[in-house]
Amino acid sequence: MIKKTMTIKKRKSQAALEFIMTYGWAILVVLVAIGALAYFGVLSPDKFLPSKCVLQSGIACLDHKATATTLEVVIQNSLGFDITIDNVKAGKCTPSGSKGALANGAQLKLTAGGVGALSCTGILAGASKFNEELNVTYTVTETGIQHNNRGQITTRIE
Repeated sequence: MIKKTMTIKKRKSQAALEFIMTYGWAILVVLVAIGALAYFGVLSPDKFLPSKCVLQSGIACLDHKATATTLEVVIQNSLGFDITIDNVKAGKCTPSGSKGALANGAQLKLTAGGVGALSCTGILAGASKFNEELNVTYTVTETGIQHNNRGQITTRIE
């Protein structure tokens, strides 16, 4: 009777060990495959980074683009009255200075080489994404009161 009980225990433990080894090898193969995909850049999270440019209500960020040295942003005045853009700053990029009047509903493109370039020389070199705070300082034309509109810009560097 004792011999029969030991034979049953050996068979159960052998089945359990085979089960664990089979699944262990399968999990190891899956982990190696995921590691290889990550190593070669197939699973790079930078490729799936959502692009967004959001400002507080009143001034809309319509489009944006970041390169290694510059940041281009298109904004639109939706406040209901004319304003003067005093300053635009994005993270550590050099402030672009005064842009002049921006009528209600009008758009303004802040671009390199044009009126009010946002220069980011050396800041973006070697980076793959741009994720900074965007500040637009403006003055209401009718009242002369200055305001600051803060937002966020997140995009891939092209």
